[in-house]
Amino acid sequence: MEEDFEDVQELRATVDTIAMPEEELLVEEEVEETQVELTPDEKRALELYDQAMTILNDTTVSQGFAKGIQLLEEAAELNHSLAMDRVASAYLFADHVAQNISRSKELYERMAALGYPQGQRGLGFLYGNGIGVNSSQASSLVYYAFSALGGDSLAQMALGYRYWGGLGVELNCETSLAYYRKVASQVAAEASMTGGTTTQRIRLLDEVENPGSQNGILDDDLIQYYQFLADKGDVQAQVGLGQLYYQGGRGVDINHDRALNYFRLAAESGNANAMAFLGKMYSEGNSNSVVKPDNETAFEFYKKSADKGNPVGQSGLGLMYMYGKGVEKDLTKAFRFFSLAADQGWVDGQLQLGIMYYAGLGVRRDYKMALKYFNLASQSGHVLAFYNLAIMHASGTGVLRACHTACELFKNVAERGKWADLLMEAHAMYREGNVDGAMLKYMFLGELGYEVAQSNVAYLLDGGETLLFSERETYQRALLHWTRAASQGYRYTTARVKIGDYHYYGFGTDVDYETAATHYRIASDQQNNAQAMFNLGYMHEMGLGMKQDIHLAKRFYDMAAQTSADAQVPVGLALCKLGFHFALEYIREHAAFYKDLDLRLYFGPNWDLYVLTVLCMFFGFLIVIRRR
Repeated sequence: MEEDFEDVQELRATVDTIAMPEEELLVEEEVEETQVELTPDEKRALELYDQAMTILNDTTVSQGFAKGIQLLEEAAELNHSLAMDRVASAYLFADHVAQNISRSKELYERMAALGYPQGQRGLGFLYGNGIGVNSSQASSLVYYAFSALGGDSLAQMALGYRYWGGLGVELNCETSLAYYRKVASQVAAEASMTGGTTTQRIRLLDEVENPGSQNGILDDDLIQYYQFLADKGDVQAQVGLGQLYYQGGRGVDINHDRALNYFRLAAESGNANAMAFLGKMYSEGNSNSVVKPDNETAFEFYKKSADKGNPVGQSGLGLMYMYGKGVEKDLTKAFRFFSLAADQGWVDGQLQLGIMYYAGLGVRRDYKMALKYFNLASQSGHVLAFYNLAIMHASGTGVLRACHTACELFKNVAERGKWADLLMEAHAMYREGNVDGAMLKYMFLGELGYEVAQSNVAYLLDGGETLLFSERETYQRALLHWTRAASQGYRYTTARVKIGDYHYYGFGTDVDYETAATHYRIASDQQNNAQAMFNLGYMHEMGLGMKQDIHLAKRFYDMAAQTSADAQVPVGLALCKLGFHFALEYIREHAAFYKDLDLRLYFGPNWDLYVLTVLCMFFGFLIVIRRR
């Protein structure tokens, strides 16, 4: 690591220059369009790529995927950049083809030689993680830097995360901010006023520990049940399904055709929410031409909904008046409707009020009020609210400039881009049994800074579910990803406990009780984790990594029992063993014959485990007798 660090010093000036933010243009430049004549090979490659994507987007059978990949291979041989990227990714992640890392590396190298940023980004990932090549953080940084210079958003995210966490480079908030701002600006530009699709973040460990929760994903049987209710005329089911298909998420893909159908059914029954969402659909339109933009129809539906006091309709009317869509522009009316919607807690109304106060549209400019409404909208998860807050913190507008806060907000926005769909793709691959492909896809997302992906990589490695690495390397990589996940704050307490376990047992590192205790303390004090409290109690009891103190051990055991009901049984056994320990200490102090007696000489260093076993058998015997 130190050698890599020295190698990249001379690249710092270049990388930092790449990361410098561009000045925002106040006017659009007129660009003269030029027609580029395609060569016969380029035309053929484009035709093959279009055919392949049509097949891959429409098929659900393996034969179709095989045909699509074959066409992409032919287009890749003609140096079509997108085709080469898709084929290289397919071989790397075993996406409907047998995993072939060497073939993937070959394609990425060819793309990089041709100057394609996707190839440089792919090599950056391979070298950064030692996949198919010897790990080299210096080479990874070079490839990521040139890919980011070529405009690749994923490479920019990878570099933003590296400088944010100081991974292989010196921690530099300003450089990280510049990279994340580039990506966040793109995501914000593509986001609609509805906030875009929902990013589903599923932790594999949570699925094991809470198998009935489904992590927010709707079961197919449940969706069919809602569809049955909707077909029978249940208005609430119609509205719910309409919103589900309109915005996507919870394991359901966006389907504007179905959304339109359910909203129309509910609107015919006079439902104000359905009318408002119909207004949204006609106001924004969609890329699949299910609904063409129609401001007059949108205004009509918004008005009907707003007249019923619906905040979604009120916010929609505000947008129509704010931008003069289908009606004469009137900022006063826009402000009034946004205020009515915001007073009812509707996120779009809060966001638009923040924008009006920030820009001084129809009201006196007031950054404090803008900050207030952006914060309110961000509590509902609106991506544009996070983006606007990031802009304010990055520039020090209305607040003290805070690089770290701005960087975290831009990171939040960047992680809501279209590439977040890879999280669900990786989860689906894992459920289908493609563990190696899922793990590499999670590793790639972990390189971009997704904490949940880092946790899932660590979980897969921790469980020994992949044979890509040796046993020691598997534990080392698991510890690395647990550490990266834990460093991203309190969002995942298990990561911190796992790091303590790895240092306690010497998995992937040397046994270090003091370091283990340090991580347990963080999980206990900052995250209120019952397992960490129990572990600290045991370490105090046995004097591992800290001074032996039976009183402190009892205190931590009691805290664990109070924190979690699941800990009460093991804590009860531990306290019984502690009582036994108390008795032995008392005898040792008062009985001369016992002073030199050491149970470890007779039963080994784990004599306490034998005591626990005897206690369990004893209590089990009592339970059986009591039941009889």
